[in-house]
Amino acid sequence: MELVFGKGHSLHLIDGSGFIFRAYHALPPLTRSDGLPVGAVAGFCNMIYRMIENNNGPNAPTHLAVVFDHKSKTFRSDIYPEYKANRPPAPEDLIPQFDLIKQATVAFNLPSIEVEGYEADDIIASYASKASELGASVTIISSDKDLMQLVKDNVKMIDPMKMITIDKEQVFKKFGVYPDRVIDVQALAGDSTDNIPGVPGIGIKTAAELINHYGDLESLLTRAHEIKQPKRKENLVNFADLARISMKLVTLS
Repeated sequence: MELVFGKGHSLHLIDGSGFIFRAYHALPPLTRSDGLPVGAVAGFCNMIYRMIENNNGPNAPTHLAVVFDHKSKTFRSDIYPEYKANRPPAPEDLIPQFDLIKQATVAFNLPSIEVEGYEADDIIASYASKASELGASVTIISSDKDLMQLVKDNVKMIDPMKMITIDKEQVFKKFGVYPDRVIDVQALAGDSTDNIPGVPGIGIKTAAELINHYGDLESLLTRAHEIKQPKRKENLVNFADLARISMKLVTLS
């Protein structure tokens, strides 16, 4: 999709991979006449159709794309081989539906975007950053908390499940920091879902308190000797390198 944006343009980026798994778990198993599973395909198409219908009229975006994860490993596995290693493989009845879903996206006359070596989140981040720099407004349609780091004045999120808009204040409610410091908090707290290590003993709330006090992750790690709680100080010193690796893992680019 060529990036030709300016003021007055609006870009909607749909987290296609997120939609797939929502659709898969939302509907009972469905099969085609030849036995091929199509439940996720049907659910995905219903979700896309609703998004198009809800965004018709004067508020319709000037640009829209659906973004998917690529089936290959990403650069994050080179940084940290255990990244997402705890995740089970996709369900067997979902695997043959991936290509059908991408074909359905094209049938909706929508761009279907994926890039080898990168996750959908990275592609969304790239498009959102470039479009906003060129003066367009951007709406990311996803429930993925990892994308909240991208929110700013002209970039917002819509949670398609709850149909709520996520702006900078909503991000603060979730993480205890504004979007520009979300990755610092995530790097400290880690994420068991993606097998991101973080620093042991530090959750989101404590991470937010530390980042709000010290400013950013690197400043905190440099001044870890000032921490009064002995175990917390010990962990920040001993696991500083893991925190820095975690920062690379959670940063979208």
